[in-house]
Amino acid sequence: MSELFAAMGAPETDNESGQTGLWADMPMSSNAPAGYRVLARKYRPTTFDQLIGQEAMVKTLTNAIEAGRLPHAWMLTGVRGIGKTTTARIIARALNCTGVDGKGGPTIKPCGKCDACRTIAEDRNVDVLEMDAASRTGVDDIRDIIDGVRYGPASSRYKIYILDEVHMLSKNAFNALLKTLEEPPPHTKFIFATTEIRKVPVTVLSRCQRFDLRRIDSEMLAKHFMDVVGWEKASAEPEAVKLIAHAADGSVRDGLSLLDQAIARGNGTVATVDVKDMLGLADRAHIMGLCRQLLRGEMKAALESFATMQQAGSDPLQILQDMCELVHLLTRGQVVPDFTKDQNLPEYDRQLLTELSDIKVPALARIWQILLKGITEVQHAAHPAQAAEMVLIRLAYASELPSPADLIKQLQNSVITTAAAPTGSAPSGGGSAPRAKMTSNGGSVLTPAVSQQTIPQAEVTTQPSPTSFKELVALFEVNREGPLHGQLYTNVHPVRCEQGILEIRVGAHAPQNLASRLSQCLTAWTGQRWMVSITDKAGEPTLAEQDKAAEKKRQERALSHPLMRAVVTAFPGAKLMSLKQKAVASMPTLANDAVLNDEIPPLDPED
Repeated sequence: MSELFAAMGAPETDNESGQTGLWADMPMSSNAPAGYRVLARKYRPTTFDQLIGQEAMVKTLTNAIEAGRLPHAWMLTGVRGIGKTTTARIIARALNCTGVDGKGGPTIKPCGKCDACRTIAEDRNVDVLEMDAASRTGVDDIRDIIDGVRYGPASSRYKIYILDEVHMLSKNAFNALLKTLEEPPPHTKFIFATTEIRKVPVTVLSRCQRFDLRRIDSEMLAKHFMDVVGWEKASAEPEAVKLIAHAADGSVRDGLSLLDQAIARGNGTVATVDVKDMLGLADRAHIMGLCRQLLRGEMKAALESFATMQQAGSDPLQILQDMCELVHLLTRGQVVPDFTKDQNLPEYDRQLLTELSDIKVPALARIWQILLKGITEVQHAAHPAQAAEMVLIRLAYASELPSPADLIKQLQNSVITTAAAPTGSAPSGGGSAPRAKMTSNGGSVLTPAVSQQTIPQAEVTTQPSPTSFKELVALFEVNREGPLHGQLYTNVHPVRCEQGILEIRVGAHAPQNLASRLSQCLTAWTGQRWMVSITDKAGEPTLAEQDKAAEKKRQERALSHPLMRAVVTAFPGAKLMSLKQKAVASMPTLANDAVLNDEIPPLDPED
């Protein structure tokens, strides 16, 4: 991996080597091929002063080198193209630099003239070894490092191992490196670079000094790219450079590659129109139009626009992803104050935010969720174009639905209107009036009624009003209200149960809205208004406790029966496991003559 940072100063031409830029003070080897070098390599920094956007890391390294507090291992992490390997090479030069006179020590400003600086820059220093862990992942590769660590450097101050993409090492390779990494010889330093820090074992991280290289902001990138354009004796429009910096997403290498392509495309001139076309931003106007049509419910026009974009070569999945990017941009414009005034924001995006400012956050959030689910469907669909059309149709119909806030307002208005209606008349629309729920302290709370439209049709059918608590509980079982039936059976003590009135005492685990839910269901099923209140009175045992007590009584009565006593006598240790009611034609004859058939009373049918 070739990581990049940027130079802060303009390059100068070296008349002897013919090089320009940051490498002017580092002549190439005699066998190096002459020719054009891409900007990503031409303007690669060679000192800490030339790094941009990593001030915290540079300050830490500066203080450590000046104080002589050098760790034996560094861990550099960050996104691609941010400068991890470049920083590792600069550290190697700083540690091994001997100065022009050959008597210097580790320094934060390598001279670039000594033998160590020159050989490291030309990748021919035998004491600075770079290994690509992505291609050399096994224990044998690590064993070569372990064997080489024992020997001191040949010509430099330190022997330095740079392992790029270290997270690609196998588990066994990491384990083999642990002991050497914890206690390396004084002449050895390790520098690791990775883009996936979470894949590196904690045992390795604990042995390294970690530096997180942060993304470079768009403003700093745009300034640097403008400097590069000047050094290349080209011309560029500021808006075009902003678009490139925005597309680089914090990566200097990616941005320089795009800038190199833009300069070649415009033959030395970087124009905004060319950059939009190169980055595919020209299609954003079509995406914006497609979003407008969907939000207005113009299904036919939206499908025609989608077909036109497909014929132009746009991928259906890419269209949905571009719509997601646009929705995210619009959402930020809605929630972040003065977002459109950000100088780093390209003018093209600023125009989009202005034109679509009428789309509010609730609608954008709903579009975002539908798009995310639709992208997954398109990725797994046999016909991506058809799946994408179905997503667009879903978006168009969703635009006609009221927002959750509007639904809440409608519900609140309905409750207020129903509460103001006369007590003797039912509200229009088939709903039921609000009910007063009695509290334990004697007060009451007005609970809104639930419209019969929210109850399944099978539950709306009027049923006979229960006359006892058992019938009331059975009504919930018949209507398949399992959770409420369970609460009534095991956790509710009936205090008073009459026509339209239910007073109960509940256990500790009863839901807070139990009374209102019971009232809603009973009113909907019986067609009669029910008032359910919760009290602190003792009341009767729960139905579960009553059934348990009845079962215990039946078993005691059965055990006292002469037949059961005879069975226990004949089979010592026998226990009564269960009782089932069953019709008996005749009683069996016992072998024991002391017990006669006519002396055994018949079993109670309830037993």
